[in-house]
Amino acid sequence: MTTLNVDALFKPFTLKNLTLKNRIVMAPMTRSFAPKGIPGENIAAYYQRRAANDVGLILSEGTVINRPASRNDENIPLFYGEAALAGWQRVINEVHAAGGKMGPQIWHTGSVASFMTEWVPEAPVESPSGLVGPDQPRGVAMSDEAIADTIAAFAAAAADAKRLGFDVAEIHGAHGYLIDQFFWAATNQRTDQYGGATLKQRSRFAAEVVKSMRAAVGDDFPLILRLSQWKQQDFATRLAQTPDEMSDWLVPLVEAGVDILHCSQRRFWEPEFPEIDGEQGLNFAGWAKKITGAATISVGSVGLSGDFMGSFSGEGSKPAGLDNLIHRLERNEFDLIAVGRAILSDPLWVSKIRSGNSAELEDFNAASLGELY
Repeated sequence: MTTLNVDALFKPFTLKNLTLKNRIVMAPMTRSFAPKGIPGENIAAYYQRRAANDVGLILSEGTVINRPASRNDENIPLFYGEAALAGWQRVINEVHAAGGKMGPQIWHTGSVASFMTEWVPEAPVESPSGLVGPDQPRGVAMSDEAIADTIAAFAAAAADAKRLGFDVAEIHGAHGYLIDQFFWAATNQRTDQYGGATLKQRSRFAAEVVKSMRAAVGDDFPLILRLSQWKQQDFATRLAQTPDEMSDWLVPLVEAGVDILHCSQRRFWEPEFPEIDGEQGLNFAGWAKKITGAATISVGSVGLSGDFMGSFSGEGSKPAGLDNLIHRLERNEFDLIAVGRAILSDPLWVSKIRSGNSAELEDFNAASLGELY
């Protein structure tokens, strides 16, 4: 890796009023270090260290909207209320002081339980149909009023992100959480306007969330939407089996106001439709960009030998080469690349990659998930 030309990673990127000094995004990673939901100075320092060491764009850990059961861990930060927003104000001020750019990831966990804690919210968990997976009841089905209030809460969070001075906002629509539960037929069995037999029909809730957030922030503030085919409830499931189905899913979301699609894979190098373009074909972010014309972020085990889900069973990872990533960036398959565990373990990861110090890259130790540094 010491002789690898990494220029493609360090080209500036501009979209609307956002200009990044490089193509590297710090992926959102749940940390659960916010007692009572309030981000403290330790969280501000954690993000400031990455900003000071040349991360192009930082996306925060998931931070939840103003709904009674929007989080599944009492130490997940809130993105509402005076105290929590004051904490986020300190975070963005310190990131900007270090020369960084940042956006909060706006989230609702739906009916998914955390496997990190036994804590549950006092209010019943909510989801499209009171399901957490195929034929797995948990919580209650959302009423029309609950859906309207949830859409409004996403909009309020977006408005607060802009008011506090964040550079972008990301909507969490992946990994089997609330918005993704509307996409997924196994968890959305509604018979009203938010359900339906097709993925396009089941995308209505997400499109309305996007439209509400776009109205709240205006035209120039970039909105990112994180999406995944896989779910933590079922790694093998896929929402879109063909490019046409992917078009039905993604095009309406871009038309609703999404600027950047953040396309999550467990391993970013895997082709999305190998039956069409082969084993070296476009990945999820590549196909999303081709289909919609929107900018895309790719993500999934960048710079490490093992994938993320293994971390929760205590698996570590070694640094891995970036040749495949550079090749895909050079051919403009996608625009940005999100890096998670490598930057979590090593705040200096970006600067080491830029200077060619591959020998100094840190291994990822699963114990890092229990620390904030």
